[in-house]
Amino acid sequence: MAHAPSSAPAADATDLAPPITKHGVCNLCEAICGLTFQVQGEGPRARIVSIKGDDADPLSRGHICPKAVALKDLHEDPDRLRQPVRRVVENGVTRWEPIGWEQAFDLVVEGLVKVREQHGSNAVAVYQGNPNVHNWGNITHGHLFFSQLKTRARFSATSADQLPHHVVAYWLYGHQLALPIPDIDRTMCMLVLGGNPLASNGSLMTVPDVRARFKALKARGGKLIVVDPRRTETAAIADEHLAIDPGSDAAWLLSLVHTLFAEELTAPGALEPLLDQVKAVRDAVAPFSPEATAALTGIDAATTRRIVRELAAASTQGGGVVYGRMGVSTQAHGVVCQWAIQVINLLTGNVDREGGALLTSPALNLIQMKLMGPGHFDAWRSRVRGAPEFSGELPVSVMAEEMLTPGKGQIRALVTSAGNPVLSTPNGRQLDEALSKLDFMVSIDFYVNETTRHANLILPPTCFVEHDHYDLVFLHLAVRNVARYSEPVVERAPGALHDWEIYAELAQRYARRAWSLERGGARARLSGLLARALMKRLSPQRLLAIGLKRSGAAQRGVTMAKLRAHPEGIDLGPLKPSLGKALQARGKRIDLMPAAIRRELPLLVAPFTAGTPDSASSEGSRPALKLIGRREVRSNNSWMHNSERLVSGKARCTLWIHPDDAQRHALQDGHTVTLASRTGRIQVPVHITSDIRPGVVSLPHGWGHDRDGVRLRVASAHAGASINDLTDDRQTERISANAAFSAVPVWIEAA
Repeated sequence: MAHAPSSAPAADATDLAPPITKHGVCNLCEAICGLTFQVQGEGPRARIVSIKGDDADPLSRGHICPKAVALKDLHEDPDRLRQPVRRVVENGVTRWEPIGWEQAFDLVVEGLVKVREQHGSNAVAVYQGNPNVHNWGNITHGHLFFSQLKTRARFSATSADQLPHHVVAYWLYGHQLALPIPDIDRTMCMLVLGGNPLASNGSLMTVPDVRARFKALKARGGKLIVVDPRRTETAAIADEHLAIDPGSDAAWLLSLVHTLFAEELTAPGALEPLLDQVKAVRDAVAPFSPEATAALTGIDAATTRRIVRELAAASTQGGGVVYGRMGVSTQAHGVVCQWAIQVINLLTGNVDREGGALLTSPALNLIQMKLMGPGHFDAWRSRVRGAPEFSGELPVSVMAEEMLTPGKGQIRALVTSAGNPVLSTPNGRQLDEALSKLDFMVSIDFYVNETTRHANLILPPTCFVEHDHYDLVFLHLAVRNVARYSEPVVERAPGALHDWEIYAELAQRYARRAWSLERGGARARLSGLLARALMKRLSPQRLLAIGLKRSGAAQRGVTMAKLRAHPEGIDLGPLKPSLGKALQARGKRIDLMPAAIRRELPLLVAPFTAGTPDSASSEGSRPALKLIGRREVRSNNSWMHNSERLVSGKARCTLWIHPDDAQRHALQDGHTVTLASRTGRIQVPVHITSDIRPGVVSLPHGWGHDRDGVRLRVASAHAGASINDLTDDRQTERISANAAFSAVPVWIEAA
């Protein structure tokens, strides 16, 4: 397969100018660590000499991980696309033909409008991947284009990751982004479930330099408790680790709520007058005593009761907090888990207080300025399975079936933006097949990866170090209030476009081309065209300047001039109580018993108290192992595997298995096994370790780069196997239909 010519900037051997220091950020993960770059030369041929942590950054405090250093690799990657390409198939051979931007825009609009004319607007789907919220140009301008498609077939990585968090925040606090953040720098007891901050640098909790923060927690006499089937990096430094049975977290959390009531340890504090349905919660959790759930969770009743008492005691000694992340969201009862976590924090008085969990106060507040809607749930359902939408998006678990199932509304075209759902959504092989049958597909991405290889056209934006950045989302989730604007580290190549420029141009051209398809009067359509023309002229930086003025950020010392003068960031101080003013819920009150939870809890009494988890399954006479995921600090989904420095060394895509299970299957360390599930089978080497619970196996996420047509040379040489060739699109969270990646039944076969 031919490769498109690369115009990657080359180092000039005669350039002996001394390097200059520039400030920037690493927006590869949620920690958004501040960095200093040594850059040599000027213009598009400038090269990055070194990358270090920024000691002056008020949030990351000089912290850096291997991913940040790999920003140089991504920028210089010869596999990265630097101009649009279209897929051409001749005599069964695929090649990628470089084309100009004008032709690319015309072909995209023509292809999408054709499908919409023939099959209706819902036949065109959108998938937005995880990196969309890491790049502010996607946030400021992406909606201009996507809203033009007028489709209900919208998907994103949210429902492969964190949807239960947002559903519960919407129900309890009135807004999907109203997520109380653990006050890790002041808490006295932190209970972590299904999260591994030492590997992730926090998730829905932006917390760089987390190891030092946990060390400080212990130094002030506090306690860290981790509940996870695996002895993670975070569990290894915790004061206590409980190896819970995968998929049973909701049962254990309900037993914590039960114990709070049974031992009269509830003390909501200042929020008590705002809490409704407290008695309804007490009655609903009555069956879930620690004794009743112990057989299911594997955590004995005495330990459960002790931890509740310790958490309640910490609430009187500076604060305590329960934090649950991906491991408890991506299972059958993820919404119940996240609801129970909020209820525990509320009933112990640890919401909206120092040392507990608080809302952030970013300089540009998307909630207060109404720049992000509060959300809505189950306003419509998917065509095939009837899965509920949330905030206009359907869960990714139904995306493939919406493409493969004939009938009115069948998805026939797809736009992907910075995502690789073949490797990141359940039953990836099924989605792989579905993508190959689409009438038209376009990807806004700078790689030909496992997903974009199916696209008719790929439109590559500039790389992370080539554009400016202000974090619009993760500053809402940070453990300290900061503001930070970063100029581009290096100049983009001539002819390269930023993501926001791509979206703005597509929006304007699509709107003109689809004029006859739009509903409403000519005046409304003309008004929309003028608005998009205006937005095309407004860069994200200009929108930020306008937003800061309108938000009153200047009163806190945040203006564009101040941000430019302090590229290391402006410290706005620790988190402060603010929920009373920020509460968006109806009547400014907190309903502790949403209708869906009221319906769900009675259905869980029998399975949770009888010790029979939903994932218990077997194939014939073979008892199932339970598959869970794994996060590593060198990896972030699938898009960090084309950097040699991140994938070199020991193999990381290995199946962790307990010695007892290895012995039962006659395995030795390094053996290659075939691992099978309902959806498929993969071959993977095993790593035998006592750092995982018996009956449980673990694979990392984002691997599987061995598919034909992938143009990622480093990643393909370290292909690994995709965990999502085993995860099940039919195994979903019961309320939201979020993907349930945890506790998937699998079986080991002879390789």
